[in-house]
Amino acid sequence: MRHFARLVAATAIFASTSMVAWAADTTLKISTWLPPTHGINTEIFAGLVDMMEEATDGKVSGELVFGLAPPPAQMDLVLDGAADMAIIFHGYQPGRFVATKLIELPGYEGSAEAASVAYWRVHEEHLDKLNEHRGVKVVSLNTHGPGQIHTSSNVASLEDLDGLKTRIGGGVAGDVGSALGLVGINVPAPKVYETLESGAADAVAMNVGERVGFKLNEVAKNLYDMPGGLYRGSFAIIMSQETFDSLPADVQATLDENVFGEPASRMAGAAWDKSDQIAYEATREAEGAKIIEASDADQEKFDAIAKDVTAKVLAELQEAGIDSQAAYEMVKSEMAAN
Repeated sequence: MRHFARLVAATAIFASTSMVAWAADTTLKISTWLPPTHGINTEIFAGLVDMMEEATDGKVSGELVFGLAPPPAQMDLVLDGAADMAIIFHGYQPGRFVATKLIELPGYEGSAEAASVAYWRVHEEHLDKLNEHRGVKVVSLNTHGPGQIHTSSNVASLEDLDGLKTRIGGGVAGDVGSALGLVGINVPAPKVYETLESGAADAVAMNVGERVGFKLNEVAKNLYDMPGGLYRGSFAIIMSQETFDSLPADVQATLDENVFGEPASRMAGAAWDKSDQIAYEATREAEGAKIIEASDADQEKFDAIAKDVTAKVLAELQEAGIDSQAAYEMVKSEMAAN
């Protein structure tokens, strides 16, 4: 990937940015709240910039900027024009997003890439009617791989999770955590390492890739692994509508046809899959780390929890005005087809 080498070099030289844009008619200011070496920066944003440059013959590029606002404020940052583009995690803003909880449900079978493609298609067919991203342009919808529980103490079963002080990102993960008896702690992802290291939390609910992204193998050596995961996490890459509208009409058309939407969603999902694969391998090789596979009995127990959580979320979506059962079945069928 062309931008990876540039990103690494820029990180070493400039503290404020991690991506150097070549000469371009438009260089988008991309806000990021993740560490410079996190896969969202090195894979997803770098991949998106590559796609934009290639599609527009270099007319549109991008530049990462760190520390503009905390994670929950990223959408408002773009709405206010302080950044041209950002990635948001929907679970950080309870009450603001309802439709996005559909992709977070446990029980889906398939990769993050398949889920992200399905997410975009279902968004266009069902979810967009709620207009929850009003005021900004949605560039990509994506989900990380199956969320699991990472603990600093030994865990052998679902029963052992009961009462653990656990950092939970929000959304459906919170519903699942409550059903498991976890004591939720609200901490932004970049603060997870220090929260676990200090003992303020016993565990964290995250996708496996974050064992590398946030160095969890050092502070949460135990990975409790439920086949299919306990939940998924919902993300959107958003762009200032004003910035997009300022681009020449042919550039807008090219980005919409070749980059934004399903192509960018597929790319981001594949990046999440890659991060999980790397992290599983790193965990197997890390000294003192271990992966605890959920037993058949635990899987059966969690299946009942998943059904209850799913019914609750689908009822919430139905009340909001979405044909939730049709949308849910579409996610499953689209994932199976990818």
